[in-house]
Amino acid sequence: MPLSNAQMRDVQSVLHPYTNLVKFRDTGPLILEKGQGVRVYDEQGKDYIEAMAGLWCTALGWGENELADVAAEQMRKMAFGHLFGGRSHEPAIALAEKLKEVAPFPVGKVFFANSGSEANDTQIKLYWYAANARGQTKKKKILSRIKAYHGVTLASASLTGLANNHKSFDLPFDFARHADCPHFYRNGDPGETEQQFSQRMAANLNALIEREDPATIAAMIVEPVMGAGGVIMPPDGYFDAITRVLDKHAIPLIDDEVITGFGRTGEWFGCGTYGFEPESMSIAKALSSAYLPISAVLLSPELSEIIEQESGKIGTFGHGFTYTGHPVAAAVALRTIEIYQRRDMVGHVRHVAPLFQKRLKALADHPLVGEAVGVGLIGAVELVADKQTKKSFEGTRQAAATLAGFAQQEGLIVRALLGDRIAFCPPLVISEAEIGELFDRFERALKKSLDWATKEKLIAV
Repeated sequence: MPLSNAQMRDVQSVLHPYTNLVKFRDTGPLILEKGQGVRVYDEQGKDYIEAMAGLWCTALGWGENELADVAAEQMRKMAFGHLFGGRSHEPAIALAEKLKEVAPFPVGKVFFANSGSEANDTQIKLYWYAANARGQTKKKKILSRIKAYHGVTLASASLTGLANNHKSFDLPFDFARHADCPHFYRNGDPGETEQQFSQRMAANLNALIEREDPATIAAMIVEPVMGAGGVIMPPDGYFDAITRVLDKHAIPLIDDEVITGFGRTGEWFGCGTYGFEPESMSIAKALSSAYLPISAVLLSPELSEIIEQESGKIGTFGHGFTYTGHPVAAAVALRTIEIYQRRDMVGHVRHVAPLFQKRLKALADHPLVGEAVGVGLIGAVELVADKQTKKSFEGTRQAAATLAGFAQQEGLIVRALLGDRIAFCPPLVISEAEIGELFDRFERALKKSLDWATKEKLIAV
């Protein structure tokens, strides 16, 4: 099928992230023109259920006019204002206050940025800044995990534990150290329980820390659920086990809630779902329901105080962005949180999540599905060529990408991730009827994938 005029213009001018740019010349983009609720529409008017909330982010769905009105009002009142040199404005102040109100741990100060990557870059810099302020000049390593995703800027991409984010970019930088990926389905030993697996992960983390020397480690960063690495769920007892190790070595924990924040897991934040308290937190995406770019770093009172004191010693806090606390983005984010509270979005997630998880986990019975897992309104399935042995498809066959293509034919947008995993992360506003339609469409796509895999003789019969 020939490319449309808009597709041809795109191919000629736009550099697309996370895309095979050679193949893309022939396929072109899916061009979406509008959205409403959990649906988006292409050039021909075909509707798609957006089962990824865009990129894990459009929590209130499309067409939320209240956010558009707030943005227009603020833009007319004061379209731009910065926070450099002691200046401020009401949207940034009110948003910082609101974030301190809803945060699941004591927060001293809030720093604003524009993306999750910038927030996590900021985390690295702040922990280095604080270490230097304490005279701990060797504390510069940051622990992350294999298959973690923390961003794509140079420093945050170093924390990301995915090879494709490092290849040909000369990454990761050497301050980053990666602990084991806690994926029980793939990494658990035969006969091992999840609790035993978690204890082994904690023992391996302890060994890594001792090998690296705790005096050189500034912090560890974690996602409550490992999103872009495959929607990998923490096994039973995992966070309890690793936080005991971190506490033993006095290593603070950075909580990356860019995907899990604001109700996604059925609690306001993922750390509440899994019972741990961080020293600092990164948030973005659902902070503004993705209507405008904004992120934030929430800092404990102790960390805030150390940073303030160091700025007094050296004369300035030399970090920040032109758009730090942008008034329009801040106003939209503030109203977004107010909507979450007013409409009890966390309560809504708890109401619809049982159906979402029931339909998701029922997919584990399908011949192509090895694992089907999730929490709240996030989840994934992993495709396998043999359910008994957990044998994966040959990488060149791209089973997950093929399934995602069939899903698109059925009017469903999902995301294929490494390891032949398909992610689901619909807008939080999704209804039970829409959840049913989402999985009905996905099951039709799975049938097409099974027919394809059978015809190509890719699966064990």
